[in-house]
Amino acid sequence: MKQVLSLLLVCLSLGQHGLTGLVDQTSLGGNLYLVNRTFRLTEHYVPADLEKPNVKATNGEILMRREAARALEALFMSASKDGHTLVAVSGFRSYGTQRAIYQRKITNSGKRMAALLVAPAGASEHQLGLAMDVGRHSSAGLNASFGKSREGQWVAEHAHQFGFIIRYKAEWTEITGYADEPWHLRYVGVDHATEIVRRNIPLERYIEELATRNHGGLLTNVPES
Repeated sequence: MKQVLSLLLVCLSLGQHGLTGLVDQTSLGGNLYLVNRTFRLTEHYVPADLEKPNVKATNGEILMRREAARALEALFMSASKDGHTLVAVSGFRSYGTQRAIYQRKITNSGKRMAALLVAPAGASEHQLGLAMDVGRHSSAGLNASFGKSREGQWVAEHAHQFGFIIRYKAEWTEITGYADEPWHLRYVGVDHATEIVRRNIPLERYIEELATRNHGGLLTNVPES
C-alpha cells in the first residue's frame, strides 16, 4: 500500500496531473522517456534545446538539454562546495557518433563484450541529451574506480537531489542490459530521482510501475520517435 501511495503522489507532482502528466513525461521530450535496446531513437532525433553546461569538462563540445544542463551545473557546484571536483566527460551523442563508438568497441573487444558495455546506435540515452558521463579531476577515465572514489561516492549519495540517477548498476544488469556504470548519470527530475533512489529500482521498472498504477500498464510500450 505504501508503494502505491508513493507512486500516486509522484504522478500528482507532475506538471499536469494524472495520466496526462505521465504521458507527457514518458513521451519523447519528457524527462522519463525510456531509451534502451528495446525502445530506440531514430537516426534523425536531435533535441532542440541542447546547450553547453557551464561546468568543468574534458572538451568544449559537451552538450545537454537545457533543464538537465542547469541541474548539472547545480550538482557540480554543490560537489565543489563539499571539496569534490567533478568533470563532465560525455553528454549528447548523435546517432552517427554512437554507431561509430559501438563499432569501435566491437573491433577492440568483440561483439559480446561490446553489447554489455556500449549501447548500439539509437539505444543510447546520450542521444536524448539527458545523460552525462562524469569523472573526477584527478582521473576523468570512465571505469569502476570512479564509483569507489570520494567523488563517486558523493555523486551516488547526492545526485538525486538535483534530479539525476545512476542509470546502470551491477545488480540491474539483467533488466538494463548493461554493466555497472557509476559514472553515467541520467536526468529525470528531482521528484522521480528521489523516488527511484528511495526504492532502488532501475528506470525500466519505475516507468512500468507508474504506467500500471495509472493505466493498467499500457504505457509501458513507449513508442519510438
